[in-house]
Amino acid sequence: MNVSRIALAGGVAASTVLLLAGTASAHVSVQPQGEAAKGGYATVNFKVPNERDNASTVKLEVNFPTDHPLASVSPQPVPGWKIEVTKSKLAEPLEVHGKKINEAVSKVTWTADGSGIGAGYFQQFPLSIGQLPEDADQLVFKALQTYSNKEVVRWIEEPTEGGEEPESPAPVLALTAPAADAHGAAADDKSGETEKAKETTASSDDTSSSGTDGTARVLGVVGIVVGIAGVAFGVLAGRRRNA
Repeated sequence: MNVSRIALAGGVAASTVLLLAGTASAHVSVQPQGEAAKGGYATVNFKVPNERDNASTVKLEVNFPTDHPLASVSPQPVPGWKIEVTKSKLAEPLEVHGKKINEAVSKVTWTADGSGIGAGYFQQFPLSIGQLPEDADQLVFKALQTYSNKEVVRWIEEPTEGGEEPESPAPVLALTAPAADAHGAAADDKSGETEKAKETTASSDDTSSSGTDGTARVLGVVGIVVGIAGVAFGVLAGRRRNA
Protein backbone atom coordinates (compact mmCIF):
# COMPACT_ATOMS: atom_id res chain seq x y z
CA MET A 1 0.00 0.00 0.00
CA ASN A 2 2.79 2.43 0.94
CA VAL A 3 4.59 1.71 -2.33
CA SER A 4 1.39 2.30 -4.30
CA ARG A 5 0.71 5.59 -2.50
CA ILE A 6 4.26 6.78 -3.11
CA ALA A 7 4.05 5.88 -6.79
CA LEU A 8 0.67 7.62 -7.11
CA ALA A 9 1.96 10.75 -5.39
CA GLY A 10 5.05 10.76 -7.60
CA GLY A 11 2.93 10.47 -10.73
CA VAL A 12 0.66 13.33 -9.67
CA ALA A 13 3.66 15.51 -8.85
CA ALA A 14 5.30 14.77 -12.21
CA SER A 15 2.08 15.52 -14.07
CA THR A 16 1.69 18.80 -12.19
CA VAL A 17 5.24 19.85 -13.06
CA LEU A 18 4.71 19.06 -16.75
CA LEU A 19 1.38 20.90 -16.75
CA LEU A 20 2.87 23.99 -15.13
CA ALA A 21 5.89 23.89 -17.46
CA GLY A 22 3.59 23.69 -20.48
CA THR A 23 1.51 26.60 -19.20
CA ALA A 24 4.57 28.73 -18.49
CA SER A 25 6.05 28.16 -21.94
CA ALA A 26 2.79 28.85 -23.81
CA HIS A 27 3.06 32.54 -24.66
CA VAL A 28 3.18 34.80 -27.70
CA SER A 29 6.52 34.30 -29.43
CA VAL A 30 8.29 35.28 -32.65
CA GLN A 31 10.47 33.08 -34.85
CA PRO A 32 12.10 33.75 -38.23
CA GLN A 33 11.61 31.59 -41.30
CA GLY A 34 15.26 30.69 -41.77
CA GLU A 35 17.52 33.37 -40.33
CA ALA A 36 17.10 36.99 -39.30
CA ALA A 37 20.50 38.40 -40.28
CA LYS A 38 21.68 41.82 -39.17
CA GLY A 39 21.33 44.43 -41.88
CA GLY A 40 19.03 42.24 -43.96
CA TYR A 41 15.36 41.38 -44.34
CA ALA A 42 13.47 38.47 -42.83
CA THR A 43 10.08 36.80 -42.72
CA VAL A 44 8.94 36.17 -39.17
CA ASN A 45 5.96 34.42 -37.59
CA PHE A 46 4.23 35.57 -34.43
CA LYS A 47 2.89 32.41 -32.81
CA VAL A 48 -0.19 32.94 -30.62
CA PRO A 49 -1.53 30.04 -28.53
CA ASN A 50 -4.96 30.24 -26.90
CA GLU A 51 -4.57 29.62 -23.16
CA ARG A 52 -8.19 29.88 -22.07
CA ASP A 53 -10.76 27.10 -22.01
CA ASN A 54 -13.75 29.45 -21.85
CA ALA A 55 -12.70 32.12 -24.37
CA SER A 56 -11.06 32.51 -27.77
CA THR A 57 -8.35 34.92 -28.89
CA VAL A 58 -9.90 37.62 -31.07
CA LYS A 59 -7.16 40.24 -31.30
CA LEU A 60 -3.38 40.58 -31.36
CA GLU A 61 -1.43 43.83 -31.19
CA VAL A 62 2.31 43.78 -31.81
CA ASN A 63 4.26 46.93 -30.96
CA PHE A 64 7.55 47.50 -32.74
CA PRO A 65 10.74 48.64 -31.02
CA THR A 66 11.29 52.40 -31.07
CA ASP A 67 15.05 52.18 -30.47
CA HIS A 68 15.50 50.23 -33.74
CA PRO A 69 12.63 51.28 -36.05
CA LEU A 70 11.90 49.20 -39.12
CA ALA A 71 11.12 51.06 -42.34
CA SER A 72 9.67 48.06 -44.19
CA VAL A 73 6.91 45.91 -42.65
CA SER A 74 4.57 43.86 -44.87
CA PRO A 75 1.97 41.51 -43.35
CA GLN A 76 0.87 38.34 -45.09
CA PRO A 77 -2.92 37.95 -45.32
CA VAL A 78 -4.35 35.56 -42.72
CA PRO A 79 -7.77 34.08 -43.52
CA GLY A 80 -10.39 35.19 -41.00
CA TRP A 81 -8.38 38.17 -39.73
CA LYS A 82 -8.33 41.90 -40.50
CA ILE A 83 -4.92 43.57 -40.49
CA GLU A 84 -4.15 47.17 -39.58
CA VAL A 85 -0.66 48.65 -39.93
CA THR A 86 0.03 51.78 -37.88
CA LYS A 87 2.90 54.12 -38.73
CA SER A 88 4.47 56.87 -36.62
CA LYS A 89 6.83 59.74 -37.35
CA LEU A 90 10.44 59.21 -36.39
CA ALA A 91 12.39 61.55 -34.16
CA GLU A 92 15.36 61.03 -36.48
CA PRO A 93 14.93 60.00 -40.14
CA LEU A 94 16.22 56.65 -41.30
CA GLU A 95 18.37 56.26 -44.40
CA VAL A 96 17.43 53.17 -46.39
CA HIS A 97 19.02 52.49 -49.78
CA GLY A 98 20.04 56.12 -50.06
CA LYS A 99 16.58 57.46 -49.22
CA LYS A 100 15.49 59.19 -46.02
CA ILE A 101 12.49 57.67 -44.26
CA ASN A 102 10.55 59.95 -41.89
CA GLU A 103 8.10 57.36 -40.56
CA ALA A 104 8.13 53.69 -39.64
CA VAL A 105 5.66 51.03 -38.56
CA SER A 106 4.97 51.27 -34.84
CA LYS A 107 2.23 48.64 -34.51
CA VAL A 108 0.47 45.87 -36.41
CA THR A 109 -2.99 44.73 -35.25
CA TRP A 110 -4.82 41.55 -36.25
CA THR A 111 -8.56 41.39 -35.45
CA ALA A 112 -10.63 38.25 -35.97
CA ASP A 113 -13.56 38.39 -38.38
CA GLY A 114 -15.11 35.29 -36.83
CA SER A 115 -14.51 33.22 -33.71
CA GLY A 116 -10.72 33.69 -33.65
CA ILE A 117 -8.36 31.18 -32.04
CA GLY A 118 -10.27 28.55 -30.07
CA ALA A 119 -9.24 26.68 -26.95
CA GLY A 120 -6.41 24.24 -27.59
CA TYR A 121 -5.36 25.92 -30.86
CA PHE A 122 -2.75 28.42 -32.01
CA GLN A 123 -2.37 30.77 -34.96
CA GLN A 124 0.68 32.17 -36.76
CA PHE A 125 0.81 35.73 -38.08
CA PRO A 126 3.56 36.21 -40.72
CA LEU A 127 5.37 39.49 -41.41
CA SER A 128 8.15 40.51 -43.77
CA ILE A 129 10.36 43.01 -41.95
CA GLY A 130 13.53 45.01 -42.57
CA GLN A 131 16.00 46.47 -42.74
CA LEU A 132 17.15 44.78 -39.55
CA PRO A 133 19.61 46.76 -37.42
CA GLU A 134 23.32 45.98 -37.59
CA ASP A 135 24.09 47.20 -34.06
CA ALA A 136 21.72 44.93 -32.11
CA ASP A 137 21.62 41.24 -31.23
CA GLN A 138 17.86 41.06 -30.77
CA LEU A 139 14.59 42.92 -31.21
CA VAL A 140 11.89 42.98 -28.54
CA PHE A 141 8.25 43.19 -29.63
CA LYS A 142 5.66 43.92 -26.95
CA ALA A 143 2.35 42.18 -27.65
CA LEU A 144 -1.21 42.39 -26.33
CA GLN A 145 -3.50 39.36 -26.65
CA THR A 146 -7.24 40.02 -26.33
CA TYR A 147 -9.78 37.29 -25.56
CA SER A 148 -13.48 37.15 -26.43
CA ASN A 149 -14.36 37.71 -22.75
CA LYS A 150 -12.57 41.11 -22.90
CA GLU A 151 -9.53 39.83 -20.99
CA VAL A 152 -6.23 41.35 -22.20
CA VAL A 153 -2.91 39.60 -21.58
CA ARG A 154 0.07 41.91 -21.88
CA TRP A 155 3.18 40.11 -23.12
CA ILE A 156 5.48 43.07 -22.47
CA GLU A 157 8.10 42.00 -19.91
CA GLU A 158 11.60 42.17 -21.37
CA PRO A 159 13.88 39.26 -20.46
CA THR A 160 17.19 39.95 -18.72
CA GLU A 161 20.43 38.23 -19.65
CA GLY A 162 21.13 35.38 -17.26
CA GLY A 163 17.82 35.91 -15.43
CA GLU A 164 14.71 33.78 -15.18
CA GLU A 165 11.99 34.01 -17.78
CA PRO A 166 9.40 36.66 -16.84
CA GLU A 167 5.83 35.64 -16.12
CA SER A 168 4.59 37.50 -19.22
CA PRO A 169 7.63 37.68 -21.52
CA ALA A 170 7.63 39.84 -24.65
CA PRO A 171 8.40 38.13 -27.97
CA VAL A 172 12.13 38.39 -28.73
CA LEU A 173 13.65 38.00 -32.19
CA ALA A 174 17.31 36.90 -32.10
CA LEU A 175 19.47 38.36 -34.87
CA THR A 176 22.28 36.43 -36.53
CA ALA A 177 25.55 37.56 -38.11
CA PRO A 178 25.30 39.70 -41.27
CA ALA A 179 24.46 37.52 -44.26
CA ALA A 180 26.76 39.39 -46.69
CA ASP A 181 29.90 38.74 -44.64
CA ALA A 182 29.05 35.13 -43.98
CA HIS A 183 28.12 34.43 -47.59
CA GLY A 184 31.16 36.32 -48.85
CA ALA A 185 33.50 34.28 -46.72
CA ALA A 186 31.75 31.11 -47.76
CA ALA A 187 32.03 32.14 -51.39
CA ASP A 188 35.76 32.82 -51.01
CA ASP A 189 36.27 29.47 -49.32
CA LYS A 190 34.27 27.68 -51.99
CA SER A 191 36.17 29.53 -54.72
CA GLY A 192 39.48 28.48 -53.21
CA GLU A 193 38.27 24.92 -52.81
CA THR A 194 37.11 24.92 -56.43
CA GLU A 195 40.49 26.13 -57.69
CA LYS A 196 42.26 23.52 -55.58
CA ALA A 197 39.90 20.88 -56.92
CA LYS A 198 40.65 21.99 -60.49
CA GLU A 199 44.41 21.85 -59.84
CA THR A 200 44.08 18.42 -58.25
CA THR A 201 41.98 17.20 -61.15
CA ALA A 202 44.45 18.59 -63.70
CA SER A 203 47.34 16.99 -61.84
CA SER A 204 45.47 13.69 -61.72
CA ASP A 205 44.70 13.91 -65.41
CA ASP A 206 48.37 14.61 -66.21
CA THR A 207 49.51 11.73 -64.04
CA SER A 208 46.90 9.44 -65.55
CA SER A 209 47.88 10.51 -69.04
CA SER A 210 51.58 9.99 -68.35
CA GLY A 211 50.88 6.57 -66.86
CA THR A 212 48.77 5.60 -69.83
CA ASP A 213 51.46 6.70 -72.31
CA GLY A 214 54.15 4.79 -70.38
CA THR A 215 52.06 1.64 -70.27
CA ALA A 216 51.34 1.85 -73.98
CA ARG A 217 55.04 2.20 -74.77
CA VAL A 218 55.97 -0.81 -72.60
CA LEU A 219 53.24 -2.91 -74.21
CA GLY A 220 54.44 -1.82 -77.66
CA VAL A 221 58.03 -2.87 -76.92
CA VAL A 222 56.87 -6.20 -75.47
CA GLY A 223 54.76 -6.79 -78.57
CA ILE A 224 57.74 -6.12 -80.85
CA VAL A 225 59.98 -8.47 -78.84
CA VAL A 226 57.33 -11.20 -78.88
CA GLY A 227 56.91 -10.72 -82.62
CA ILE A 228 60.65 -11.00 -83.27
CA ALA A 229 60.86 -14.08 -81.07
CA GLY A 230 58.00 -15.65 -82.99
CA VAL A 231 59.66 -15.01 -86.36
CA ALA A 232 62.97 -16.43 -85.13
CA PHE A 233 61.25 -19.51 -83.77
CA GLY A 234 59.51 -20.05 -87.07
CA VAL A 235 62.74 -19.77 -89.03
CA LEU A 236 64.54 -22.26 -86.78
CA ALA A 237 61.65 -24.71 -86.91
CA GLY A 238 61.71 -24.56 -90.73
CA ARG A 239 65.42 -25.31 -90.87
CA ARG A 240 65.05 -28.33 -88.60
CA ARG A 241 62.35 -29.78 -90.80
CA ASN A 242 64.44 -29.31 -93.93
CA ALA A 243 67.39 -30.97 -92.26
